[in-house]
Formats: sequence, C-alpha cells, structure tokens
Amino acid sequence: MDEALLTTFVEFYNKGDHAQNGWKSHVYTAVVKNVRDKCGVDITKDNIISRSKTFDKHYSIISKMLATSGFGWDWTRNRISVDSDAVWDDYINVKKIQDATCYRYKVVKFWDSISLVYCKDHATGEFARTPSENAKEMDVEDLSNKDSGSNTSISSDVGDDRRKRHRMNNHGITFLGDKLDSFVAVLKDDSSQDPKIVSPEEVVAVLKAIPDLDGDDDIFLDAYDFLISDDRKFNALLALPMGLRKKWMFKHINK
Repeated sequence: MDEALLTTFVEFYNKGDHAQNGWKSHVYTAVVKNVRDKCGVDITKDNIISRSKTFDKHYSIISKMLATSGFGWDWTRNRISVDSDAVWDDYINVKKIQDATCYRYKVVKFWDSISLVYCKDHATGEFARTPSENAKEMDVEDLSNKDSGSNTSISSDVGDDRRKRHRMNNHGITFLGDKLDSFVAVLKDDSSQDPKIVSPEEVVAVLKAIPDLDGDDDIFLDAYDFLISDDRKFNALLALPMGLRKKWMFKHINK
C-alpha cells in the first residue's frame, strides 16, 4: 500500500501539486483511487494523513543521520548504514539524538520517494509545519468558505444582486492576489542578484540517498559544490526520479 500511496505523491509532486500549504484536494482523491486499484484496499483522507505523518517522521530522523559523518543508506537492506558502533554511540549518547535509537536496524522502504516528497516540507523556523498539519488546516479553511457562502445566499432580490457583486469583487480580489503572489515569487526567483543558498545538511542528505554516488569522494564533493551554489539546481535534481539523478549530476559536473 505504501508503494501505491508514495507513487501517487511523487507523480503529483513532479507536476507541482505539492503546494506550500499541503497537498491539493484532488491529490488525496487520486491516492485513494490508486491504492484501491493497486491493492484492493479502501482508505480515507484521514488514513493518508496518518501515514503521511509516519513518512514525515522517517524523513526528519533519517535525513539528519545522513547529513552526519559516518552514516549512509543501504539500498539493499533499505536501512541506515553506520561506519562503526562508535559512530552510532556518539550520535545517540553524546549528541543525545534519542529519537533515532530505533533506526539502527529499522527497515524503511521507498526511501527514494520519501526523500523526494518530504524534503521540501521541512522548512526552517518557528512556523514550519508537517504536511499532515497543513492538510488539517486546509480542511478548516474549506469548511469556513462553505459556511461563508451559505450565509450570503438568503436575501431579497436587491440584496442578492448586491451580494453577487460583492462576491464577484471578492473573487476578483482573490484572483488578483493569487496572480500577485505568483508574480512576486517569479521576481524572487529570477531577479535576485545572488543565488539562493540551500541548507548544506539538506544537500548532503539528498546526495547520500543517490545510489553509488557517495563511493567517490571527488565526485561527491563536485556534486555538493554544484548544488550548494543555487537553489534552482537543487530543486531541479529533486524533481527527477531517483534513477535519473546520478546521470543528471554526472552530466552537469563533467561539463
């Protein structure tokens, strides 16, 4: 079931349907359908949100380990690989990362999909939230919009006309606001003089997740330098399926 769920998430992530405030509603519908078709199991949006919390936790804990010296990813066993017991003891007992204790031998399948989909959910700062929290907020907003619409539907003919005009104005303002937000976002992307700098830990975690890339220190460092310099290059790598990321990296760092 996890494979069917994550396959759908990756598909819509690559289409740009993974917005800042969570998945769009039609993505949940697509997940429900795909899981039913592939697994013969009926699930609900709440089931998806619950499972999404688990994936988000996996990403949060594992990506921090992968960004630490001495850790890697075992693609054969689908779990963390550690250079030595000393590395593990230092991470758990000295650095006191206790929430990672159970991950020494924990099997986490489909890490390539999890690391792609949940990577950008981990914004920094006090307002950072998980995808499941964002989804719940979207539900509340949807209910509020429905209540607001129903409260304005009962009136006299004259009142109806006024409210229709008011609603049209509101839609126009919302539309213009959305366009303005998009325009500002484009300006931020295209007109900034300095390239956006991504988190070094995030770059290391993503590179370590690419099969066979961390076997050569020189290639790994070249790839790191290439991605750390520009957020757009990093996002371009994330948009690719895991099987194409190594080839894409070699293509660019060998230029």
